[in-house]
This record gives sequence, C-alpha cells and structure tokens, in this order.
Amino acid sequence: MSQAPSKDVIAELTSTGVLRAGINMSNFLLVTGKRPNGDPDGVSPDVAEEIARRLGVPLELVAFKSPGELGDQAGNNVWDIGNIGAEPQRAQTIAFTAAYCEIEATYLVPAGSSIKTIADVDKPGIRIAVAGRSAYGLWLENNIKHAKLVTTDGLDGSFNAFVAQKLEALAGLRPRLIDDVKKLPGARILDGQFSAVQQAVGTPRKNQAAAAWLGGVVEELKASGFIAKAIEKHKAFGLSVAPKA
Repeated sequence: MSQAPSKDVIAELTSTGVLRAGINMSNFLLVTGKRPNGDPDGVSPDVAEEIARRLGVPLELVAFKSPGELGDQAGNNVWDIGNIGAEPQRAQTIAFTAAYCEIEATYLVPAGSSIKTIADVDKPGIRIAVAGRSAYGLWLENNIKHAKLVTTDGLDGSFNAFVAQKLEALAGLRPRLIDDVKKLPGARILDGQFSAVQQAVGTPRKNQAAAAWLGGVVEELKASGFIAKAIEKHKAFGLSVAPKA
C-alpha cells in the first residue's frame, strides 16, 4: 500500500474539509454516465473517489465542460485535484502524476483521400480540424510543422468544420472517430497514432507534498488492477491502462 497521507498532504488537498475533484465532462470515455445523485460517473470519478477514501474525507466532484476550462482554474482554489490529460502547457501551473490510462489519438480522412499514413498528414496544404485546447490538440500545436490546424470549439465543432470546410483530416481520439466515420461514407481512420493522450491526476503546483503522494497512489491503482477493473466496469473500451512510470 502507498504511504498514509501526511499532515502536509491532508492540509494541501482538503483545506475545505472535502476533496474537490475537477472532472472533465467532455471526455466520454472517462465520464460515461451519471450516478443516482446526479454526479458524473465513470473511470475518472472512480479514481477521484478512491483518492478521497484514502484521505478520509468526503468527495465533491466539480464538473467542467472542457479540459481547458478545468486547467484555467489551477491556482484559483476551485479544485484540489484535476483529472485531465497531462500536457506541457498545462504542466506550467499543474503538477501531474504519471498517466493512469491512455487513449490513442489519430486522424480520420475523407472518401477518396490520398493520405495513407499518419506521416502523410503533416504536409503543406493539409488542413486538420481539431478541438481547441484538447490534450491531443495541444500536442498538435507543439508538433505539427507544415499542415494547418483549424481549431474549433469542442468535438462536435471539429467534426462540423471538417465536413463543412471539406478539410483534409480530422484529429481525434480513436473511439470518437469510430463513431464519426459511420456518418461519412468512404471515410477512413488512419492506422496507428500520432500521440496517446495521457490521462493523469493533477494538483496545483504549490501542492508539492500532495503531488508526490498522488504519484504513489496512481502507480498503486495501476499495479493493483483498480484502473483495469474501472475500465471494464464502465465499458470504457478505447482506454488502456498506462504503463508503469
């Protein structure tokens, strides 16, 4: 078992007497439904609930429409832990654990496209629809050298822009693209991935003791099978348990 939380950890994470966990509602793999009391349900809330149990305090789930909105509140005393994708831009204000699970990010291309591989996408003249401030969108901002990113508000926005503007590629998480491709006769999802979104537990950077303790808890949740069981329980197929840190 991981070490019991120290007084410093408890002080950093439970200053209001509860653990306030920021939950990204836009990730349909990590939040798969609602609990009887109306709270979000899924792998991400289960992880938050287990952390609260180990701290010995009640859990308060704080819902955010997008990961960007959740990340913006780091340091504003709105949440104590935040469950979102770990990206370099966010790590400036948030101390992340290693990932507890991963989701493949790839591209969908329209019928008749000459694009065959992931490598074919980052070329001059290629336009990629992407949900703004998503974890994979931040990765593309950091790594795309030649193609143009067409950034939209949310997942539906990126799909709509891809169709309406006849763009060359739609970036997304593979499970969502599997749904999208059914709406577009002849469209294809490319094999492989351009990145894997690393879903982690974050806490504001000032919480140094808490960050170290949370890192240990996450490793234990992976090793014990807790994460694998949560994925199976919520039928969150498309998630995989992240490798050991």
